[in-house]
Formats: sequence, C-alpha cells, structure tokens
Amino acid sequence: MGGAQDVVAFRLWPPVAIGAPLLVGWLATARWGDPVDLGGWRVPVGWALVVFFLGWNGWSLWLFGRHGTGLLPGQETHAMIVEGPYRLSRNPLYVGLLALYLALALLGSTTWGLVLFPVAVLLVRWGAIAPEERFLRARFGEQYDDYARRVRRWV
Repeated sequence: MGGAQDVVAFRLWPPVAIGAPLLVGWLATARWGDPVDLGGWRVPVGWALVVFFLGWNGWSLWLFGRHGTGLLPGQETHAMIVEGPYRLSRNPLYVGLLALYLALALLGSTTWGLVLFPVAVLLVRWGAIAPEERFLRARFGEQYDDYARRVRRWV
C-alpha cells in the first residue's frame, strides 16, 4: 500500500454517490408511483445507454490496466491517462456510471430516479471529482494543469 500522497482521499465513494439517488428514486416510485408515464421509448434508450456504458467504461478500465495505475480507492496512482476516452473527458468512468444511472432509471421506469439524477451529478462532483482533481494537481502539477485546460471535466 502506498503513502497518503499516492492515493485519492474521496469524500464519498463514486458508486455510492451515484447509486444512492437512484435507490431513493426507486423507493419513491415503489411508495408513491410515478407522476409521468415514461412510455415505450425508455426501453431502447435504456439499453443503448447500457451498451454505451459497457464499451466506454470497459475501454477506460482497460487503459488503467495498460498503464499499470490504480483504479480502486487505496490503490496508488502511477500515471496520468490522457488517451482514449480521456481525450474527451477528464472523468470518463463517472460519465459512464452516470449513463448507467440513466439507463437503469429508464429500464426500471422510475421518473423519480430521473428527477434525482442531478443529485447524483452533484454528489459525484463533490465527493469524488473535486478531491481527485486536487490530488492529481498535487501529484502531477503542470502536466495535470495542461491536461485540465485541454480536456473538459465531463464531455
């Protein structure tokens, strides 16, 4: 295990930040029903988002392995990845997880889950992205600053 300077100190673990509002949405739907019928379009769009998530996040995770850098909390960060999906987003894994959130809300037919989507975005921004950006700036300095100027946070 590496030193504290080698790992990100998340405020909130990303799957929790993204999953909790979706769970609350499902519980609200189970308790009160949905105020809006999402219609049949939700199923193909939901499956398209699942396919996007699998490809996008699979590619992103493969790059972590290829670069030999830690992915999970507590694992050391040895390299900055700036290729593949990381050319388009500084946070492709979170973009993918948020796409999966939308997919599951659509496939599970929970309007409340869709309404709570911005909460998931704000929680992952506060709990994971802000600490991660501070960590990367401290770890990689000007290299990260240059990357952050070139590549958007989301897409």
